[in-house]
Amino acid sequence: MKRIESSQNSLVKHWKKLLSVRKERDKTGEFIMEGYHLVEEAIKQKENVLTIMISDSSEIPANWDVDQIEIVEINDAIKNELAETEHTQGIFAHCKQKTLDEVEQTKWSRLLLIDAVQDPGNIGTMIRTADAAGIDAVILGKGSADAYNSKTLRSAQGSHFHIPVVKGDLYRWVDDLKERSVPVFGTAFENSTPFNEVKKGDSFALIVGNEGSGIHPELLQKTDQNIIVPLVGQAESLNVAVATGILLYGLSLK
Repeated sequence: MKRIESSQNSLVKHWKKLLSVRKERDKTGEFIMEGYHLVEEAIKQKENVLTIMISDSSEIPANWDVDQIEIVEINDAIKNELAETEHTQGIFAHCKQKTLDEVEQTKWSRLLLIDAVQDPGNIGTMIRTADAAGIDAVILGKGSADAYNSKTLRSAQGSHFHIPVVKGDLYRWVDDLKERSVPVFGTAFENSTPFNEVKKGDSFALIVGNEGSGIHPELLQKTDQNIIVPLVGQAESLNVAVATGILLYGLSLK
């Protein structure tokens, strides 16, 4: 088993750069996950795992299938440099982002489109909720937080390995979906229908927007229908991730 004890090791430098620099994650198609639960989810699709890093104070569970995965021991100093949680469990995975077949994308008929949502915790929660609701894919538009930000990964709790998450031009996606007769729903306060009054079908795309300004007006104009979660109390609005969960289930369940 390989062991690294120097923070100046080239691999350690690469791991730290993946944690801190979005452009590095985009360029390499790689990312780092931390903690037993996320690493366990990763190794269920071991073809996407490049390395598992384990600290001196931790150990790999005996029931994990880690055959053909490189295991690297790290000391506590490196562990602390990689840790992004206050009480780290001392285990990390260096992973590859999934590559997606363009032909497969044309088969997606239940989608969540996210327009410029900036909080990584919200993005991760929406990915996790879309996974739970049986959505085919999540499309992240321009201005949205990185899908592979550490906070996004923790909030999604492993759903990155269950549901495709892709960056894309939402205007182009909406045009393509409408060509395939997939209804596109926007979310807006004005000229909108309560979600529970919407006619449901086997396919749909839901667009949700920025925490403060909502969906870009030009994109909102391209929707087939705009929907809303009615507010019956005194709150002015719902958190975007909470509203997304209500709407996804409202559109999915018949």
